[in-house]
Amino acid sequence: MQRRDFLKTAALLSTAAAITPVLASAKSSVIELPSTGGRRRFSLINAYHLQAPFGSEGVVNLWIPLPEDTAFQQVRKLDFNGTYQDAYISTNNAYGAKTLFATWPDAKGKMTITVELVIETQDWEPVKAGELTHYRTPTKLHYPADVALYLQPTKHMPIDGIVKQTADKIVGKETEPLKQARLIYNWVSANMFRDNNVIGCGTGDVATILESGKLGGKCTDINSVFVALMRAVGIPAREMFGIRLGQAIKMGQYSKKAFGSADDKGIADVTGGQHCRAMFYLAGYGWLPADPADVTKMRLTENKEHSDPAVQAVNDYLFGNWEMNWVGFNYGRDFDLFPVAEQTPLNNFGYPYAEVDGDPVNYYEPKVFAYDYKSSEQR
Repeated sequence: MQRRDFLKTAALLSTAAAITPVLASAKSSVIELPSTGGRRRFSLINAYHLQAPFGSEGVVNLWIPLPEDTAFQQVRKLDFNGTYQDAYISTNNAYGAKTLFATWPDAKGKMTITVELVIETQDWEPVKAGELTHYRTPTKLHYPADVALYLQPTKHMPIDGIVKQTADKIVGKETEPLKQARLIYNWVSANMFRDNNVIGCGTGDVATILESGKLGGKCTDINSVFVALMRAVGIPAREMFGIRLGQAIKMGQYSKKAFGSADDKGIADVTGGQHCRAMFYLAGYGWLPADPADVTKMRLTENKEHSDPAVQAVNDYLFGNWEMNWVGFNYGRDFDLFPVAEQTPLNNFGYPYAEVDGDPVNYYEPKVFAYDYKSSEQR
């Protein structure tokens, strides 16, 4: 078996403890929960038709990221079926990333699996709702263990060297975490740019980006810089890797294409719609959403300057608010999947990941990997 580095996935996470596995049926899993009012409801069907590289033999393993349940999104239905030998759901990894694992004994056989999800989302808008109007930073900062994890460096997100130097320069003498967060957010959204030549969502290799002086990339690159700078000044922060589901309504008034779209029946091909967002933690309050990467995407899509009033409106909204025509999978960076993959650790888990006899398949090319995502909004 030939082992090789794949899209810079050689990474390290040494601080997280093991999490007890959660396993579902080996053949199919159906979860039905009662619906709630005031939410958008999407049906997402993911179809996989794996095609091993010519001449490949051996076992084929597939890891599929699944959405977690949060205050802003809930999975109401989950069902999967296919030709696999075995398949099950697990959260047995350092980040508790919900994973559907499927395996086939022979790369020469038919390899299919279809995953059907019904997802309800609620716009997450704590800043717009005025929840921080009376917020004051506690005299003594304390972070629970599960939050303190997101102060730690990873291979792709160091918090020393040029990252620490840049963060300190941005915040200057400011000591209030919320104001520091806004300074870092504004610096990232104003100084970084979206580069559509980057493959997929980017690798989020923060030190390399800052050292290069070319502050460009895709969503993982840009939001990883935000997260790493936040951690460097002592504010817990993390990315959430997910996928756009359909039409942006609130954000759509500023750009019809940048933030997600669908046809007049609410149907969308979201195969290439993976998108990474960010969030940060305020002691005495909790997690807050942010997405400087989408500010840069809007600028590029609409060919506008950062000072444009529409860009500034988007910039203001995306500090502390998310429109939820998107669903998040997990917060994993530089970690091991379960079962442990041959090419490990994994940089991030926003795309499905597969190996044929231990060699990875390029998940950035769905026509080669052969997967297809369709979303429809239930109106």
